[in-house]
Amino acid sequence: MIWSAFKLSILVVSLATVIVGIAGTALGFLLARREFPGKELCDSLITLPMVLPPTVTGYYLILLLGRRGLVGRYIFDLTGWTVAFTWEAAMIAAGVMALPLMVKSARAALETIDPRYELVSFSLGKGELETFFRVTLPLASRGILAGVVLSFARALGEFGATLMLAGNIRGKTQTMPLAIYEAFISGEDHKAQLLAIILTLASVAVIYLTNVLTRPQKAQ
Repeated sequence: MIWSAFKLSILVVSLATVIVGIAGTALGFLLARREFPGKELCDSLITLPMVLPPTVTGYYLILLLGRRGLVGRYIFDLTGWTVAFTWEAAMIAAGVMALPLMVKSARAALETIDPRYELVSFSLGKGELETFFRVTLPLASRGILAGVVLSFARALGEFGATLMLAGNIRGKTQTMPLAIYEAFISGEDHKAQLLAIILTLASVAVIYLTNVLTRPQKAQ
């Protein structure tokens, strides 16, 4: 149980972090640099999983992606496959819960950049896309990197939304937090302690890595 839960957690969290890193950076840029109707409402909806109980977020995901959900019903009709109670559901739940951290970090990092750097790039004939990748993104890289690492940590510890959407199926959807829960309620204290220690050590390593990677470089 320990090894299968660990492997599944790494798979789910890694894929969720990649998707969240890309989507969160794009959304952070949109919120930091663009004005559009409903901007603050959009930001509020993205932030909602940070303040709602994870089980409520999971319930909304079921209403959206379940076999009879608003989107899930069409997926099932077209493919015969349902998102719920699969490892993909665990990845989606982890990603949704981690996304607000990524967006907040990316937005904060992008808002601190002096627009004059980008204006200089534009004046040299560079397009918006090239300026983003060659000027904006490198300048915001520390904040974005911090968001990626924190998103990884948040996804690694996700429990409530995962339990609602993916269930707790051993070897299929059971991640480390779910394995700890099952071991505890089953009275397997030694197994629960071992899993908790592994998850704690992984979380400490992630936090330490965040501090190292985002530490300002000392002048030579």
